[in-house]
Amino acid sequence: MRFGEVPLDQAKGAILAHSVMPGADGGGPARFRKGLVLGPEQIDGLRAAGVARVTVALLEPGDVAEDSAAAALAAALVPDPVASGLAVSAAFTGRVNLNAVGPGIAQIDTDAVHALNRVDPAITLATLAPFSRVEQGMLVGTVKIISYAVAADRLAQACDLARAAIRVRPVVLRSASLILTEVPGLPDKLNAKGLTAIEGRLRALGMDLAAHRVVAHDEAAIAQALVDLPGDMVLILTGSATSDLYDTAPQALRRAGGRVARFGMPVDPGNLLFHGQLGQRPVIGLPGCARSPALNGADWVLERLACGLVVSDADVAAMGVGGLLKEIPIRPQPRERP
Repeated sequence: MRFGEVPLDQAKGAILAHSVMPGADGGGPARFRKGLVLGPEQIDGLRAAGVARVTVALLEPGDVAEDSAAAALAAALVPDPVASGLAVSAAFTGRVNLNAVGPGIAQIDTDAVHALNRVDPAITLATLAPFSRVEQGMLVGTVKIISYAVAADRLAQACDLARAAIRVRPVVLRSASLILTEVPGLPDKLNAKGLTAIEGRLRALGMDLAAHRVVAHDEAAIAQALVDLPGDMVLILTGSATSDLYDTAPQALRRAGGRVARFGMPVDPGNLLFHGQLGQRPVIGLPGCARSPALNGADWVLERLACGLVVSDADVAAMGVGGLLKEIPIRPQPRERP
């Protein structure tokens, strides 16, 4: 592609690079907008407006125009929109947007995206962070061809690197139950607050709260509730914080016949989370900060499990980078005093 200022009589077939205003004073709305392909009619109009030279982009053999390039790259990124859970927009001014068609989490092949973005500065893809929660209509990624055209060989290389690099992993668990425990002196409003916050989290994922039960903060009582309650997942929000791998709630899960996969995570707020399995159902022991709707480590585990992903020790350990989250008022001790 050639770019620069040329006399008007050399601009036929070129792309106008900058909008040209009518009249000598440049007032009024743009009459000749950037991106316009200059044919005889447009050139006559510019000449009539007193324009002698224009800045243009002129495609050469082997160039692919911005919209065609953006559409090709988007097709490589999302070869099957239905399977990928993404809606692919029409290309416009070198941009194609990729929007979620439903709730889930963004799955991004970061190595592929990095490689794609290294091919040519004019060929770009911006995405949400991996494992970001998305809702219907949310923008997950945007392809942008920065110049008016790119070389076909560079575009082909980017497309090869980008194959199926972005998708939305949909929510596959449709419901969850919640166990709340009571301890002496715990205000009733805390359990009510926790119930409201958890209902909101589930709603954002398109999940239903199948049932909830308030029980004593006791191994046997929690274990029985784990067995009795319906739902594809069970959440436990205890009145007294879980402080050890063998504390009351993790022991209750073992007593019910389940297993504990991990206690503790390098995310703050959210350190005191445990998760495990009871039969085929994931179980999450929520930290106290889950009573707030603010983002915390429990969200990251809940969202992945709801989307059918296995949350391994390595996955949780990797959450530490970026895991220092915003302070929330519910914390009784700030991490840092002024």
